Amino acid sequence: MTDKIVESEAPLTLVGGGWADRALLADLRRHAPGIVAADGGAGLVLASGEMPLAVIGDMDSLDDAARARIDPARLHRIAEQESTDFDKALRSVAAPLILGAGFMGARRDHELANFNALVRHPHRRCVLVGMDELVTLAPPDLTIDLHPGTRVSLFPMRALHGWSEGLHWPIDGLDFAPDARVGTSNVATGPVRLRFAAPGMLLILPRDALDPLVRTLLATPGAWPAP
Repeated sequence: MTDKIVESEAPLTLVGGGWADRALLADLRRHAPGIVAADGGAGLVLASGEMPLAVIGDMDSLDDAARARIDPARLHRIAEQESTDFDKALRSVAAPLILGAGFMGARRDHELANFNALVRHPHRRCVLVGMDELVTLAPPDLTIDLHPGTRVSLFPMRALHGWSEGLHWPIDGLDFAPDARVGTSNVATGPVRLRFAAPGMLLILPRDALDPLVRTLLATPGAWPAP
């Protein structure tokens, strides 16, 4: 028996209650047509003219008007308060790739907790998409075609090390940690290859790198094991 609320062979769009708009949802759904809401994110999904496959969360942000429009069978309440609605939704869906909107750009504490969830569920490939940036947990080995001059930032959520090709400042031999060296504001010199010995490195790219990042993640074999 599966413990997943939604399972899809195609990428999924996951919508939260933070910053997002209809244009962003339309952009994500080019890659991930199925749509799931995390709690109050259902309001934006409904406002865009869509019905979410499921609404997942503690339901403290879902207003009565939105709730009344959704079949109760699509509402999945997870009452515990030890995790965010993003964490609840991320662990409750299965897809080759998840594109998240509404999880960055609003409350900073929620945003940081959402980055934490990416690291806590390393086996789930997920890209959080904000107004200007993309954030994803780097897989074990990734090669992405980026234009020279593209900003490539790396932020470690644990102590680790890695290797690179195609970065202006190579990372080989460097020890990264959240309270020590970080790798923000690096620059691509062309296609970039990144390899890491353990999960925990956040890859931050400009928003206009969404298409190559999606193509790369879907085509890249190998994933971090489930914790």
